[in-house]
Amino acid sequence: MQNCKATSTPVAIGEKLSSQGDFEKVSESTYRSLVGCLLYLTTTRPDIMFAVSLLLRFMHCCNEKHFQTAKRVLMYIKGTLSYGMMFTKAESMKLIGYADSDWAGSIDDMKSTLGYLFTLGSAIFCWSSKKQTVVAQSTAEAEYVVAAGAVNQAIWLRKIMADLNQHQREATEINCDNQSAVAIAKNQVSHGRTKHFKIKFHFVRKMEQAQEVNLIHCRSEEQLADILTKPLSVLRFEDLRAKMGVCSMQAKEEC
Repeated sequence: MQNCKATSTPVAIGEKLSSQGDFEKVSESTYRSLVGCLLYLTTTRPDIMFAVSLLLRFMHCCNEKHFQTAKRVLMYIKGTLSYGMMFTKAESMKLIGYADSDWAGSIDDMKSTLGYLFTLGSAIFCWSSKKQTVVAQSTAEAEYVVAAGAVNQAIWLRKIMADLNQHQREATEINCDNQSAVAIAKNQVSHGRTKHFKIKFHFVRKMEQAQEVNLIHCRSEEQLADILTKPLSVLRFEDLRAKMGVCSMQAKEEC
């Protein structure tokens, strides 16, 4: 792959992987070794987090289609070898979160893909992308589930920052681009259409009341966590990558 042609994105737009199909099987040890290396790389490259989390779902049923997708990630890395996280001095150390989901993104079990990230100053420093453990019956439920995960992470981060004398006096903002999920979190009345939500997810409401977090609505164009949930077009991907703080170390002025 050293002489391969570089690609602009780690996953082709519209790419859907499945454990079913007539594709030829590949060596599990080779596939696991490759994906394991890519997983190690995600500690400094959140732009490939979605691609790697997608590949991790097929560690025990890998085929030629999955291996080709993994090779595309290598082709993307080939063109971005100089890229990394760029942290610069910031005026404020305000913790801000973003939470998003791709409803029924998995074609095998119809489970949604969740993604959340947190910024602190000039770049993100905490991120996650994985398949939800429950099958969401609506986009609102899928968004509410990821919001619950982001709230739990925000509470933990606030405690860590307090230990570092970086107290967050105000409620931590968590941006969500689904108005229904935001309304459910703020409305204390239990509606019939939301009673199927698991009780633990209503932890979001309690944290809203305690003013630990503040779930707010944002436009889809401003949702940074979109890059952690689905394949994107080149322009959209590059825009979100730059906003996350991932840029070329050889062209720092572009960040």
